[in-house]
Amino acid sequence: MSLTLYNTMTRSKQLFEPIDSQRVTMYVCGPTVYNRVHIGNARPAVVFDTLFRLLQNLYPNVQYARNITDIDDKIMKTAAELGEQISVLSTRYAEAYFEDMAALNNLSPTIIPYATQHIPEMIDMVARLIEKGHAYAVDNGVAGEQGHVLFAVQSMPNYGQLSQRSLDDMLAGARVEVAAYKQYAGDFVLWKPSADDEPGWDSPWGRGRPGWHLECSAMIEKHLGESIDIHGGGQDLIFPHHENEIAQSCCAHDGRPFANIWMHNGFINIEGEKMSKSLGNFRMVNDLLEQYPGEVLRYVILSAHYRSEQNFGKELLDSAWRSLDTLYGFLRTQTDIQAADVDISDSHAYRALLDDLNTPVAISELHKLAREMNAAEGDTRAEAKGRLLAVANLMGLLQQDAEGWFTHSRGGSDISSDEIEALIAKRNQAKADKDYAGADAVREELKAMGVVLEDSREGTKWRRE
Repeated sequence: MSLTLYNTMTRSKQLFEPIDSQRVTMYVCGPTVYNRVHIGNARPAVVFDTLFRLLQNLYPNVQYARNITDIDDKIMKTAAELGEQISVLSTRYAEAYFEDMAALNNLSPTIIPYATQHIPEMIDMVARLIEKGHAYAVDNGVAGEQGHVLFAVQSMPNYGQLSQRSLDDMLAGARVEVAAYKQYAGDFVLWKPSADDEPGWDSPWGRGRPGWHLECSAMIEKHLGESIDIHGGGQDLIFPHHENEIAQSCCAHDGRPFANIWMHNGFINIEGEKMSKSLGNFRMVNDLLEQYPGEVLRYVILSAHYRSEQNFGKELLDSAWRSLDTLYGFLRTQTDIQAADVDISDSHAYRALLDDLNTPVAISELHKLAREMNAAEGDTRAEAKGRLLAVANLMGLLQQDAEGWFTHSRGGSDISSDEIEALIAKRNQAKADKDYAGADAVREELKAMGVVLEDSREGTKWRRE
Protein backbone atom coordinates (compact mmCIF):
# COMPACT_ATOMS: atom_id res chain seq x y z
CA MET A 1 0.00 0.00 0.00
CA SER A 2 1.31 3.47 -0.91
CA LEU A 3 1.11 6.76 0.95
CA THR A 4 -1.86 8.96 0.07
CA LEU A 5 -2.23 12.54 1.30
CA TYR A 6 -4.99 15.11 1.08
CA ASN A 7 -3.94 17.99 -1.16
CA THR A 8 -5.56 21.32 -0.29
CA MET A 9 -4.83 22.54 -3.82
CA THR A 10 -7.00 19.84 -5.43
CA ARG A 11 -9.34 19.29 -2.45
CA SER A 12 -8.77 15.55 -2.77
CA LYS A 13 -6.55 12.71 -1.60
CA GLN A 14 -3.81 11.69 -3.99
CA LEU A 15 -0.98 9.22 -4.22
CA PHE A 16 2.27 10.69 -2.91
CA GLU A 17 4.92 10.54 -5.61
CA PRO A 18 8.09 12.43 -4.64
CA ILE A 19 9.99 14.51 -7.16
CA ASP A 20 13.08 12.53 -6.21
CA SER A 21 12.59 9.29 -4.25
CA GLN A 22 16.15 9.64 -2.93
CA ARG A 23 15.48 13.09 -1.44
CA VAL A 24 11.99 13.91 -0.19
CA THR A 25 11.42 17.57 0.74
CA MET A 26 8.90 19.02 3.21
CA TYR A 27 8.53 22.54 4.58
CA VAL A 28 6.27 23.57 7.47
CA CYS A 29 5.72 27.12 8.67
CA GLY A 30 7.14 27.59 12.14
CA PRO A 31 6.41 30.18 14.85
CA THR A 32 6.90 33.93 15.03
CA VAL A 33 8.93 34.07 18.23
CA TYR A 34 7.61 36.89 20.42
CA ASN A 35 5.89 34.80 23.10
CA ARG A 36 5.46 31.24 24.35
CA VAL A 37 3.40 29.14 21.97
CA HIS A 38 -0.15 27.92 22.59
CA ILE A 39 -1.57 24.45 21.94
CA GLY A 40 -2.80 25.56 18.51
CA ASN A 41 0.82 26.19 17.49
CA ALA A 42 1.73 22.72 18.75
CA ARG A 43 -0.76 20.90 16.53
CA PRO A 44 1.08 21.39 13.19
CA ALA A 45 4.39 20.56 14.88
CA VAL A 46 3.00 17.22 16.11
CA VAL A 47 1.10 16.44 12.90
CA PHE A 48 4.03 17.06 10.58
CA ASP A 49 6.50 15.42 12.95
CA THR A 50 4.35 12.30 12.59
CA LEU A 51 4.46 12.64 8.80
CA PHE A 52 8.23 13.17 9.03
CA ARG A 53 8.57 9.90 10.96
CA LEU A 54 6.43 8.07 8.40
CA LEU A 55 8.35 9.49 5.45
CA GLN A 56 11.64 8.46 7.07
CA ASN A 57 10.26 4.94 7.28
CA LEU A 58 9.52 5.01 3.53
CA TYR A 59 12.43 6.94 2.02
CA PRO A 60 16.22 7.03 2.60
CA ASN A 61 16.57 10.82 2.84
CA VAL A 62 13.90 13.23 4.07
CA GLN A 63 14.72 16.93 4.25
CA TYR A 64 12.24 18.52 6.66
CA ALA A 65 12.53 22.28 7.20
CA ARG A 66 10.54 24.22 9.80
CA ASN A 67 11.47 27.89 10.03
CA ILE A 68 11.76 30.47 12.78
CA THR A 69 10.37 33.92 11.99
CA ASP A 70 12.65 36.17 14.05
CA ILE A 71 11.86 39.52 12.40
CA ASP A 72 8.28 40.76 12.49
CA ASP A 73 6.29 43.77 13.66
CA LYS A 74 4.91 41.74 16.60
CA ILE A 75 8.44 40.94 17.74
CA MET A 76 9.47 44.60 17.39
CA LYS A 77 6.44 45.76 19.40
CA THR A 78 6.99 43.25 22.21
CA ALA A 79 10.72 44.03 22.42
CA ALA A 80 9.97 47.74 22.66
CA GLU A 81 7.43 47.16 25.44
CA LEU A 82 9.94 45.06 27.39
CA GLY A 83 12.85 47.38 26.66
CA GLU A 84 15.13 44.71 25.26
CA GLN A 85 16.85 43.93 21.99
CA ILE A 86 14.84 42.12 19.34
CA SER A 87 17.53 39.44 18.94
CA VAL A 88 17.48 38.72 22.68
CA LEU A 89 13.69 38.40 22.74
CA SER A 90 13.49 36.22 19.63
CA THR A 91 16.32 33.94 20.78
CA ARG A 92 14.67 33.40 24.16
CA TYR A 93 11.32 32.44 22.67
CA ALA A 94 12.87 30.33 19.92
CA GLU A 95 14.64 28.29 22.60
CA ALA A 96 11.41 28.06 24.60
CA TYR A 97 9.64 26.76 21.48
CA PHE A 98 12.28 24.08 20.97
CA GLU A 99 11.92 23.00 24.61
CA ASP A 100 8.11 22.82 24.39
CA MET A 101 8.17 20.86 21.14
CA ALA A 102 10.78 18.43 22.46
CA ALA A 103 8.55 17.82 25.50
CA LEU A 104 5.85 16.71 23.05
CA ASN A 105 8.25 14.10 21.62
CA ASN A 106 8.82 16.01 18.37
CA LEU A 107 12.02 15.18 16.53
CA SER A 108 14.22 18.08 15.51
CA PRO A 109 13.62 19.00 11.85
CA THR A 110 16.46 18.41 9.43
CA ILE A 111 16.74 22.16 8.82
CA ILE A 112 15.70 25.08 11.06
CA PRO A 113 16.21 28.25 9.01
CA TYR A 114 15.96 31.66 10.67
CA ALA A 115 14.50 34.51 8.63
CA THR A 116 17.20 37.04 9.56
CA GLN A 117 19.89 34.69 8.25
CA HIS A 118 18.41 34.80 4.74
CA ILE A 119 18.10 38.51 3.95
CA PRO A 120 20.41 38.37 0.88
CA GLU A 121 18.30 35.56 -0.59
CA MET A 122 15.13 37.60 0.01
CA ILE A 123 16.57 40.69 -1.64
CA ASP A 124 17.64 38.58 -4.61
CA MET A 125 14.15 37.12 -5.02
CA VAL A 126 12.54 40.58 -4.89
CA ALA A 127 14.95 41.83 -7.57
CA ARG A 128 14.04 38.90 -9.81
CA LEU A 129 10.33 39.51 -9.36
CA ILE A 130 10.75 43.16 -10.33
CA GLU A 131 12.83 42.17 -13.36
CA LYS A 132 10.18 39.68 -14.51
CA GLY A 133 7.37 42.23 -14.17
CA HIS A 134 5.70 40.67 -11.13
CA ALA A 135 6.65 43.33 -8.59
CA TYR A 136 7.21 47.08 -8.43
CA ALA A 137 9.05 49.51 -6.22
CA VAL A 138 7.14 52.56 -5.04
CA ASP A 139 8.78 55.65 -6.53
CA ASN A 140 6.31 58.46 -5.97
CA GLY A 141 8.43 60.83 -3.91
CA VAL A 142 6.03 60.69 -0.96
CA ALA A 143 7.77 60.50 2.42
CA GLY A 144 7.04 57.24 4.24
CA GLU A 145 5.97 55.46 1.09
CA GLN A 146 9.33 55.30 -0.66
CA GLY A 147 11.16 52.03 -0.17
CA HIS A 148 8.13 49.76 -0.47
CA VAL A 149 8.20 46.91 -2.96
CA LEU A 150 4.93 45.15 -3.72
CA PHE A 151 3.90 42.02 -5.57
CA ALA A 152 1.49 42.74 -8.43
CA VAL A 153 -1.15 40.03 -8.00
CA GLN A 154 -2.78 40.81 -11.34
CA SER A 155 0.44 39.71 -13.05
CA MET A 156 -0.30 36.11 -12.04
CA PRO A 157 -3.25 34.62 -13.95
CA ASN A 158 -4.08 31.88 -11.42
CA TYR A 159 -3.55 33.88 -8.21
CA GLY A 160 -6.03 32.59 -5.63
CA GLN A 161 -6.01 28.98 -6.81
CA LEU A 162 -5.06 27.48 -3.41
CA SER A 163 -7.73 29.35 -1.45
CA GLN A 164 -10.15 29.17 -4.38
CA ARG A 165 -10.84 32.90 -4.24
CA SER A 166 -11.08 35.28 -7.15
CA LEU A 167 -9.50 38.72 -6.95
CA ASP A 168 -12.96 40.29 -6.84
CA ASP A 169 -13.97 38.04 -3.93
CA MET A 170 -10.79 38.91 -2.04
CA LEU A 171 -11.36 42.63 -2.38
CA ALA A 172 -15.05 42.35 -1.54
CA GLY A 173 -14.18 40.63 1.74
CA ALA A 174 -11.39 43.05 2.66
CA ARG A 175 -12.09 45.60 5.37
CA VAL A 176 -8.70 47.23 5.56
CA GLU A 177 -7.80 50.64 4.24
CA VAL A 178 -5.91 50.33 0.96
CA ALA A 179 -2.53 52.07 0.88
CA ALA A 180 -2.40 54.84 -1.71
CA TYR A 181 0.91 53.60 -3.12
CA LYS A 182 -0.56 50.27 -4.28
CA GLN A 183 -1.23 49.93 -8.00
CA TYR A 184 -3.96 47.43 -7.15
CA ALA A 185 -5.70 47.03 -3.80
CA GLY A 186 -4.80 43.34 -3.52
CA ASP A 187 -1.04 43.80 -4.01
CA PHE A 188 1.03 42.68 -1.02
CA VAL A 189 4.30 43.83 0.49
CA LEU A 190 7.60 42.13 -0.37
CA TRP A 191 9.88 44.74 1.21
CA LYS A 192 9.14 47.72 3.42
CA PRO A 193 11.19 50.64 4.73
CA SER A 194 12.53 50.70 8.28
CA ALA A 195 12.73 53.77 10.45
CA ASP A 196 16.06 54.64 12.08
CA ASP A 197 15.02 52.99 15.34
CA GLU A 198 13.75 49.84 13.63
CA PRO A 199 15.77 46.81 12.45
CA GLY A 200 16.66 47.03 8.78
CA TRP A 201 19.04 45.94 6.06
CA ASP A 202 20.45 47.81 3.08
CA SER A 203 18.80 46.99 -0.23
CA PRO A 204 18.44 48.48 -3.73
CA TRP A 205 15.21 50.10 -2.49
CA GLY A 206 16.69 51.59 0.67
CA ARG A 207 17.11 50.37 4.20
CA GLY A 208 14.24 48.09 5.12
CA ARG A 209 13.05 44.63 6.06
CA PRO A 210 11.19 41.77 4.34
CA GLY A 211 7.49 41.06 4.26
CA TRP A 212 6.39 37.94 6.13
CA HIS A 213 5.33 35.99 3.02
CA LEU A 214 8.67 36.55 1.31
CA GLU A 215 10.67 34.94 4.09
CA CYS A 216 9.36 31.39 3.58
CA SER A 217 9.72 31.51 -0.22
CA ALA A 218 13.38 32.51 0.04
CA MET A 219 14.23 29.94 2.71
CA ILE A 220 12.55 27.13 0.78
CA GLU A 221 14.40 28.05 -2.40
CA LYS A 222 17.78 28.01 -0.62
CA HIS A 223 17.42 24.83 1.41
CA LEU A 224 14.95 22.64 -0.48
CA GLY A 225 14.86 23.89 -4.06
CA GLU A 226 12.51 25.64 -6.47
CA SER A 227 9.92 22.83 -6.28
CA ILE A 228 9.24 20.78 -3.16
CA ASP A 229 7.17 17.71 -2.37
CA ILE A 230 5.09 18.87 0.60
CA HIS A 231 4.27 22.23 2.15
CA GLY A 232 2.37 22.20 5.43
CA GLY A 233 0.91 24.46 8.07
CA GLY A 234 -2.25 25.45 9.88
CA GLN A 235 -5.52 26.01 8.07
CA ASP A 236 -5.35 29.69 8.91
CA LEU A 237 -2.29 30.07 6.65
CA ILE A 238 -4.02 29.08 3.40
CA PHE A 239 -4.83 32.73 2.74
CA PRO A 240 -3.03 35.00 2.51
CA HIS A 241 0.29 33.46 3.56
CA HIS A 242 0.47 30.30 1.48
CA GLU A 243 -1.33 31.90 -1.44
CA ASN A 244 1.29 34.62 -1.49
CA GLU A 245 4.15 32.17 -1.12
CA ILE A 246 2.91 30.43 -4.26
CA ALA A 247 2.71 33.73 -6.11
CA GLN A 248 6.25 34.76 -5.20
CA SER A 249 7.89 31.39 -5.81
CA CYS A 250 6.11 30.42 -9.01
CA CYS A 251 6.65 33.83 -10.59
CA ALA A 252 10.30 33.97 -9.51
CA HIS A 253 10.81 30.54 -11.12
CA ASP A 254 9.03 31.24 -14.42
CA GLY A 255 5.87 29.36 -13.50
CA ARG A 256 7.45 26.14 -12.27
CA PRO A 257 5.43 24.34 -9.56
CA PHE A 258 6.16 25.38 -5.99
CA ALA A 259 4.79 22.48 -3.91
CA ASN A 260 3.22 19.30 -5.24
CA ILE A 261 1.09 18.72 -2.13
CA TRP A 262 -0.33 21.31 0.27
CA MET A 263 -1.39 20.02 3.69
CA HIS A 264 -3.23 21.96 6.38
CA ASN A 265 -4.29 20.94 9.88
CA GLY A 266 -7.56 22.08 11.41
CA PHE A 267 -8.14 24.47 14.30
CA ILE A 268 -8.18 23.64 18.00
CA ASN A 269 -11.15 24.71 20.10
CA ILE A 270 -11.04 25.03 23.88
CA GLU A 271 -13.96 23.45 25.72
CA GLY A 272 -16.12 23.86 22.61
CA GLU A 273 -15.15 27.48 21.88
CA LYS A 274 -12.74 28.85 19.31
CA MET A 275 -9.42 29.75 20.89
CA SER A 276 -9.00 33.51 20.71
CA LYS A 277 -7.48 36.45 22.54
CA SER A 278 -10.89 38.09 22.96
CA LEU A 279 -12.19 35.06 24.89
CA GLY A 280 -8.98 34.76 26.88
CA ASN A 281 -8.97 30.99 26.44
CA PHE A 282 -5.49 30.47 25.01
CA ARG A 283 -3.82 27.39 26.49
CA MET A 284 -0.07 27.82 26.49
CA VAL A 285 1.94 24.64 26.00
CA ASN A 286 4.30 25.34 28.91
CA ASP A 287 1.33 25.86 31.26
CA LEU A 288 -0.21 22.56 30.16
CA LEU A 289 3.14 20.83 30.64
CA GLU A 290 3.03 21.79 34.32
CA GLN A 291 -0.13 19.68 34.63
CA TYR A 292 0.39 16.87 32.11
CA PRO A 293 3.29 14.96 30.56
CA GLY A 294 4.03 16.12 27.04
CA GLU A 295 3.10 12.70 25.69
CA VAL A 296 -0.46 13.24 26.94
CA LEU A 297 -0.72 16.43 24.87
CA ARG A 298 0.66 14.59 21.85
CA TYR A 299 -1.79 11.70 22.33
CA VAL A 300 -4.71 14.13 22.43
CA ILE A 301 -3.57 15.91 19.24
CA LEU A 302 -3.20 12.58 17.41
CA SER A 303 -6.53 11.25 18.69
CA ALA A 304 -8.32 13.42 16.11
CA HIS A 305 -7.67 13.40 12.37
CA TYR A 306 -5.35 16.28 11.55
CA ARG A 307 -7.76 17.90 9.05
CA SER A 308 -10.65 18.04 11.52
CA GLU A 309 -11.36 20.68 14.11
CA GLN A 310 -10.37 19.45 17.53
CA ASN A 311 -11.85 20.18 20.92
CA PHE A 312 -9.33 20.51 23.72
CA GLY A 313 -10.22 20.35 27.38
CA LYS A 314 -9.51 18.81 30.77
CA GLU A 315 -11.79 15.82 30.27
CA LEU A 316 -10.02 14.85 27.05
CA LEU A 317 -6.56 15.35 28.60
CA ASP A 318 -7.44 13.22 31.64
CA SER A 319 -8.86 10.51 29.38
CA ALA A 320 -5.69 10.53 27.26
CA TRP A 321 -3.57 10.17 30.41
CA ARG A 322 -5.61 7.13 31.47
CA SER A 323 -5.24 5.63 27.99
CA LEU A 324 -1.47 6.03 28.12
CA ASP A 325 -1.49 4.52 31.60
CA THR A 326 -3.18 1.46 30.10
CA LEU A 327 -0.60 1.13 27.32
CA TYR A 328 2.36 1.68 29.62
CA GLY A 329 0.76 -0.72 32.10
CA PHE A 330 0.89 -3.50 29.52
CA LEU A 331 4.52 -2.65 28.78
CA ARG A 332 5.33 -2.63 32.49
CA THR A 333 4.43 -6.31 32.70
CA GLN A 334 6.78 -7.12 29.81
CA THR A 335 9.96 -5.36 30.94
CA ASP A 336 11.88 -8.64 30.88
CA ILE A 337 11.05 -9.20 27.19
CA GLN A 338 13.32 -7.77 24.50
CA ALA A 339 11.25 -6.39 21.61
CA ALA A 340 11.93 -8.17 18.34
CA ASP A 341 12.64 -6.42 15.06
CA VAL A 342 9.48 -6.90 13.03
CA ASP A 343 7.94 -5.85 9.73
CA ILE A 344 4.76 -3.84 10.34
CA SER A 345 4.00 -3.02 6.70
CA ASP A 346 1.04 -5.40 6.71
CA SER A 347 -0.46 -4.10 9.96
CA HIS A 348 -3.77 -2.26 10.05
CA ALA A 349 -2.17 0.57 12.06
CA TYR A 350 0.53 1.15 9.45
CA ARG A 351 -2.02 1.12 6.64
CA ALA A 352 -4.06 3.70 8.57
CA LEU A 353 -1.06 6.05 8.77
CA LEU A 354 -0.45 5.61 5.04
CA ASP A 355 -4.05 6.68 4.45
CA ASP A 356 -3.60 10.44 4.93
CA LEU A 357 -2.24 10.08 8.46
CA ASN A 358 -5.30 8.46 9.99
CA THR A 359 -3.88 8.61 13.51
CA PRO A 360 -7.20 7.97 15.36
CA VAL A 361 -7.41 4.52 13.74
CA ALA A 362 -3.70 3.90 14.37
CA ILE A 363 -4.16 4.77 18.06
CA SER A 364 -7.06 2.33 18.41
CA GLU A 365 -4.82 -0.30 16.84
CA LEU A 366 -2.13 0.47 19.44
CA HIS A 367 -4.49 -0.66 22.17
CA LYS A 368 -5.32 -3.80 20.21
CA LEU A 369 -1.62 -4.57 19.77
CA ALA A 370 -1.03 -4.00 23.49
CA ARG A 371 -3.75 -6.50 24.40
CA GLU A 372 -2.28 -9.00 21.94
CA MET A 373 1.13 -8.55 23.55
CA ASN A 374 -0.33 -9.10 27.00
CA ALA A 375 -2.01 -12.33 25.91
CA ALA A 376 1.00 -13.68 24.00
CA GLU A 377 3.18 -16.46 25.33
CA GLY A 378 6.72 -17.61 24.69
CA ASP A 379 8.60 -16.22 21.72
CA THR A 380 5.52 -14.54 20.28
CA ARG A 381 5.61 -11.99 23.10
CA ALA A 382 8.83 -10.47 21.74
CA GLU A 383 7.25 -10.13 18.30
CA ALA A 384 4.07 -8.65 19.74
CA LYS A 385 6.06 -6.14 21.76
CA GLY A 386 8.09 -5.26 18.67
CA ARG A 387 4.92 -4.55 16.65
CA LEU A 388 3.48 -2.37 19.41
CA LEU A 389 6.63 -0.27 19.84
CA ALA A 390 7.29 0.03 16.09
CA VAL A 391 3.81 1.45 15.43
CA ALA A 392 4.00 3.67 18.51
CA ASN A 393 7.36 5.07 17.43
CA LEU A 394 5.88 6.20 14.10
CA MET A 395 3.51 8.37 16.14
CA GLY A 396 6.04 9.50 18.74
CA LEU A 397 4.22 7.60 21.50
CA LEU A 398 5.42 5.17 24.20
CA GLN A 399 8.83 6.79 24.11
CA GLN A 400 9.49 6.48 27.83
CA ASP A 401 10.54 3.70 30.15
CA ALA A 402 7.34 2.13 31.47
CA GLU A 403 8.50 2.21 35.08
CA GLY A 404 9.51 5.85 34.75
CA TRP A 405 6.12 6.74 33.28
CA PHE A 406 4.30 5.68 36.44
CA THR A 407 6.80 7.16 38.85
CA HIS A 408 6.76 10.61 37.22
CA SER A 409 5.20 13.34 39.36
CA ARG A 410 1.56 13.93 38.47
CA GLY A 411 0.95 17.33 39.96
CA GLY A 412 -0.12 15.99 43.35
CA SER A 413 2.16 15.41 46.30
CA ASP A 414 5.78 16.49 46.13
CA ILE A 415 6.97 13.29 47.78
CA SER A 416 10.17 12.11 46.12
CA SER A 417 10.92 8.68 44.66
CA ASP A 418 13.46 8.05 47.44
CA GLU A 419 10.86 8.86 50.10
CA ILE A 420 8.38 6.51 48.47
CA GLU A 421 10.94 3.70 48.34
CA ALA A 422 11.76 4.30 52.01
CA LEU A 423 8.09 3.96 52.98
CA ILE A 424 7.77 0.79 50.90
CA ALA A 425 10.79 -0.62 52.74
CA LYS A 426 9.10 0.31 56.02
CA ARG A 427 5.93 -1.48 54.87
CA ASN A 428 7.89 -4.57 53.85
CA GLN A 429 9.53 -4.69 57.26
CA ALA A 430 6.12 -4.34 58.92
CA LYS A 431 4.83 -7.30 56.86
CA ALA A 432 7.90 -9.32 57.76
CA ASP A 433 7.21 -8.55 61.44
CA LYS A 434 3.58 -9.60 60.88
CA ASP A 435 2.52 -6.03 61.74
CA TYR A 436 -0.20 -6.03 59.08
CA ALA A 437 -1.97 -3.02 60.54
CA GLY A 438 1.27 -1.04 60.25
CA ALA A 439 1.76 -2.23 56.67
CA ASP A 440 -1.77 -1.17 55.78
CA ALA A 441 -1.19 2.20 57.41
CA VAL A 442 1.83 2.81 55.15
CA ARG A 443 -0.22 1.85 52.07
CA GLU A 444 -2.94 4.30 53.09
CA GLU A 445 -0.36 7.00 53.82
CA LEU A 446 1.06 6.65 50.32
CA LYS A 447 -2.40 6.52 48.78
CA ALA A 448 -3.27 9.81 50.46
CA MET A 449 -0.22 11.31 48.76
CA GLY A 450 -1.31 10.03 45.34
CA VAL A 451 0.88 6.91 45.24
CA VAL A 452 -0.67 3.51 44.50
CA LEU A 453 1.10 0.27 45.40
CA GLU A 454 0.84 -2.87 43.29
CA ASP A 455 1.95 -6.14 44.91
CA SER A 456 3.00 -9.16 42.84
CA ARG A 457 5.23 -12.22 43.12
CA GLU A 458 8.09 -10.10 41.80
CA GLY A 459 7.66 -7.55 44.61
CA THR A 460 5.96 -4.19 45.09
CA LYS A 461 5.72 -1.62 42.32
CA TRP A 462 4.27 1.84 42.63
CA ARG A 463 2.77 4.51 40.45
CA ARG A 464 1.54 8.03 40.93
CA GLU A 465 -2.12 8.86 40.33
